[in-house]
Amino acid sequence: MPASDFTHVRDWVFDLDHTLYPAASQLFSQLEVNMERFLMRELQLSQAEATSRRARYWKDHGTTLAGLMLHHNTDPHAYLDEVQQIDMSVLTPNPALGAAIAALSGRKIVFTNGSRSYALQVLQALGMENIFDEIYGIDDAEFISKPAAQAYDTVFGKAKISDSAAAMFEDDPRNLLIPHARGLKTVLVGRPRPAPHIHHHTEDLTAFLGALA
Repeated sequence: MPASDFTHVRDWVFDLDHTLYPAASQLFSQLEVNMERFLMRELQLSQAEATSRRARYWKDHGTTLAGLMLHHNTDPHAYLDEVQQIDMSVLTPNPALGAAIAALSGRKIVFTNGSRSYALQVLQALGMENIFDEIYGIDDAEFISKPAAQAYDTVFGKAKISDSAAAMFEDDPRNLLIPHARGLKTVLVGRPRPAPHIHHHTEDLTAFLGALA
């Protein structure tokens, strides 16, 4: 990975879940349990039906919430307030990653499909609450989820991100399609899934960022 690919970057945009903490964490599994409980109650589904519906809405719409809003007019505030009530103690502070992010030259930004308050809780659990300059959640994107282009238009507009001088780090390849089209440098975090819109891949974000110093 040539560090020269990033010398122009001044805006560093990071996803949150499974990007700033490992996918092996038991955090997101708690969210899935809460999502399915919500689906079972609100849509009168069995456990198996709720699991299937959650996965289908995520696949088709980017998030389960997006599917619920489209098909069932679900109130996003009520949904997020309930689903995001989870135990953050399963996360382990990561000072090495925090230091690597802090050392980057330019703005550090979080953009997540979770709410901004949820992002703040996760960052606090990771010991990174003072590292990022700006934090944007789905509530800042008018409850439009990545990978929809409108979500990026809204958040990037609010953050005044210069596409030609920005990079985005994500664990979901779909969420890098629009950033790539806009001219951002794209980095997939997690297992390799090569695609034309992914410039770089890493399974070790700390080492990747450290190599840019």
